[in-house]
Amino acid sequence: MTVPASIVRDTGGCRDSHRDLLATLGDLDHLDPTRPSRLPGWSVGHILTHLARNADSHVDMLEGRPQYPSLERRNDDIDTGADRDADTLVADLTESINRLETAWDTCDNWDFTATTLSGTRPGVSLPLLRWREVEVHRVDLALGDDHDSDLAAMNRAYVRIDLHHLEMMWRARRPMGLTPLPAAVLAEAPHRRLGWFMGRVDIDGVEPAGMIA
Repeated sequence: MTVPASIVRDTGGCRDSHRDLLATLGDLDHLDPTRPSRLPGWSVGHILTHLARNADSHVDMLEGRPQYPSLERRNDDIDTGADRDADTLVADLTESINRLETAWDTCDNWDFTATTLSGTRPGVSLPLLRWREVEVHRVDLALGDDHDSDLAAMNRAYVRIDLHHLEMMWRARRPMGLTPLPAAVLAEAPHRRLGWFMGRVDIDGVEPAGMIA
């Protein structure tokens, strides 16, 4: 079976983001897992653990299992893993990424329905969802000079692809699917527009997109 072009595009882009994240972690003189991240309530250790378990959850979905047994189990695994030392966290993340990329390579049928925490999704949507997790949480980690600002640090190809995807979803939820984005949203830079869709950017005079919390 021919692999859909979107799968080739999104898995390729996410592989690049995986490599960039691991390279950034490897270049650090010191990684403090206890340091607060930009995500409220989560340390660097929480985010690295989440990215590892999220990769494993994608393997589970590719093999026909639900993404997580439950929200409580997902949260417990993150809280438990966050307290590990830096070397263990990075090794865990690296191994989980390798497992996921191997699963991508061996998947010969993307025509399936996956059960995520938020509901069912077509299998072809999974690589973009993983790419989103990696890019957004790289910013939350705030590691190194390349990721010390805001959502502007995200990979441009990812921003372009997911921005188009989320805009189409937003339009589809409006009457006739023809409602244009508010002018104030269109006036924002792409990374800020994407942040608005994700609930991470507030725009004066515009209600939240209400799509991704």
